[in-house]
Amino acid sequence: MDFKLSDEQRMLEETVGRLVRDTYTFEVRNKSLESEQGFSADVWQQFAELGLLGVPFSEEAGGFNGGGAELMVVAEGFGRGLVVEPYLATVVLCGTLVDKLGSDQQKEALVPAIIGGETRLSLALYEPNGRYEHNRVTTSAKKDGEGYVLNGEKAVVINGDSADQLVVIARTSGAEDDRAGLSAFLVDGNAAGVSRRGYPTIDGLRAAEVVLKDVKVGADALLGAEGQAIDALEDSLALGLVALCAEASGAMEVACDQTLEYIKERQQFGVPIGKFQALQHRMVEMRMELEKVRSITMLAACSLNESRELRDKRLAAAKAQVGKSGRRVAEEAIQLFGGMGMMEETPISHYAKRIVMIDHHLGDSEYHYGRLESLLDVE
Repeated sequence: MDFKLSDEQRMLEETVGRLVRDTYTFEVRNKSLESEQGFSADVWQQFAELGLLGVPFSEEAGGFNGGGAELMVVAEGFGRGLVVEPYLATVVLCGTLVDKLGSDQQKEALVPAIIGGETRLSLALYEPNGRYEHNRVTTSAKKDGEGYVLNGEKAVVINGDSADQLVVIARTSGAEDDRAGLSAFLVDGNAAGVSRRGYPTIDGLRAAEVVLKDVKVGADALLGAEGQAIDALEDSLALGLVALCAEASGAMEVACDQTLEYIKERQQFGVPIGKFQALQHRMVEMRMELEKVRSITMLAACSLNESRELRDKRLAAAKAQVGKSGRRVAEEAIQLFGGMGMMEETPISHYAKRIVMIDHHLGDSEYHYGRLESLLDVE
């Protein structure tokens, strides 16, 4: 298994690196958070101009024809800059799902618009009582003439309050937790019967509680065959897990770097606290946690084309490790910064919050340890 980046991947890495370093400063990010939608439309358009919104799409569609490794490179760079734009929601989760399930007509209408930065999507998947089980869906889609009527509630829909369209996972048949019977629907965010309550999350993103009440959609809103969305959904979630792990890796790297610089400067007893061996050991342990995350994220990214069983085992292991290691790095950084680490004006506080919150997106470490135990058939 080759973990070295290709020349094209290196170029992509450099593009994202320059963007974050030269344009996406901490001050620019914080200003974006003050907007109603919680991110910058100008920055989003810049992503489009640089081709970043087309990374997972085919060259024929105007994309980069990238896979897990390319998304890993982009997400890691975004993690270094604490990017808040809806890349994960629009491109990684919804964009790839549309690309896998959509008809030619649906893809022609949506994929170029996503790549060009003209359309933003959000995945309405999880429900109030479903925790992280993506197949535990009670939102219903009932046949109504040639279309469907959707009813249900979706919880913590990331960027759901500003999305132009929602990709709603609803049940067209089967029991509450059946894998079969799940369908994906394109629903206009402002359609009659759709209510969205948006709110900021602790790490600077935005989410929404979405209620669907007698929402009528046409047959052309259905993505793929009725009741057959589960495999494509899990493929997109797999990409999402790789992206989240990579984002955590980038954020953890900056947290380690900033903490190291701080303990070199902060004086105690007339010397920098970085001179104390106990703190040096703690910094080494932080770096070790970072390297664990880097390694297992690379392994997960390289496993996307393996069998589903092997892929899912490695993804569960990766996300579980990211949650554990990320929390340790975040907590150590705050401890070593002291009171300064709790201030909103200090970047490290924002990195720590994002690292910890990544653990709770698409399943926390406890959930994925349990999932890994089940996949390994451990008694």
